Amino acid sequence: MSTGFHPLTIAEVRRETADAVSIRFDVPDALKPLFTFRPGQHLTLRADLEGQDVRRNYSVCVAPQEGELRVAIKRVAGGLFSGFANEALKPGMVMEVMPPHGAFTWAFDPQAANRYVGFAGGSGITPVLSLLKSALLAEPKSRFTLLYGNRDTASIIFLEELAGLKDRFIDRLSILHFLEDEEEEVELFNGRLDRAKCAELLERVVSVADIAAFFVCGPGPMMDAVEQSLLERGVARDKVLLERFTADRPDAAQAAATAARAAEAAGAKVTLVLDGRRRSISFDPALGNILENARAAGVPAPYACKAGVCATCRGKLVSGKVEMGANYGLTAAEVEAGYILTCQSVPVGADVVVDYDA
Repeated sequence: MSTGFHPLTIAEVRRETADAVSIRFDVPDALKPLFTFRPGQHLTLRADLEGQDVRRNYSVCVAPQEGELRVAIKRVAGGLFSGFANEALKPGMVMEVMPPHGAFTWAFDPQAANRYVGFAGGSGITPVLSLLKSALLAEPKSRFTLLYGNRDTASIIFLEELAGLKDRFIDRLSILHFLEDEEEEVELFNGRLDRAKCAELLERVVSVADIAAFFVCGPGPMMDAVEQSLLERGVARDKVLLERFTADRPDAAQAAATAARAAEAAGAKVTLVLDGRRRSISFDPALGNILENARAAGVPAPYACKAGVCATCRGKLVSGKVEMGANYGLTAAEVEAGYILTCQSVPVGADVVVDYDA
């Protein structure tokens, strides 16, 4: 993954709901190899807002086969970037964009005849839609079931597009909507996707035995409910793919433990590899983690959320040891391969080498 930002011109701003837009970028031919994406991945966008360098991750909402690069941005209460995107972005404007990344993805096989299930809540539909469309386009013999929760009909992002996909793939796509603030005739479709609702759905609607993968994205409580319900029914953990947008702040005990680990690493030598260049720094515990130490030393290490969620700050631990706190962004396979989240890592001992280019 390229760690740098690139200026991309906005080709289209499309209003999806009253509080959500989708943004299509024009990608020059010279940058198309860099911006080739896998379904379910996201982009990091950067803007200077109110004197701040603000970075946010937004999932690509199209399939690679569609030949465009588009993300969706839902306004959140008090959200500096999401408010700016919904109010101010216009075609012709230029934004700084990092090439696609993220592990919430799947390698679809044209010869496969699989069944997939997506659980989405609110704006969590964005990466799930990319995966849904990719499954239907790339695997002509596969089927997809989408269970999508929202407050009401007006808040359903991509409502018309989903209806069009249902008509186009009528024998292979099933879509069930669940609304919190609107009463439907069938009681099953009323209310949020909580533990009780998920248990009922897995009992009555979704047979977990022959599902190749479950794609889950939405609010934290919904994702926890889905994950726990699936695991309780014996679904293998590697079949449950999760994409978290946010993470809770660490509690006092966790924060104290992190500070203690950082203090023990004071003065440890850390070597960073970025864009082919090596830079050695002395770890300062006051800065908290490897990422902040890198940035303070002038190394332009990539980042976005700084909460262990997005994996933008991912690097490969080439040598030495680190202790990593929260990890919502790396898969078990990536951790096994030696990747770390530098925003959550402190060195253990000396001679730590982290390669951002790997």
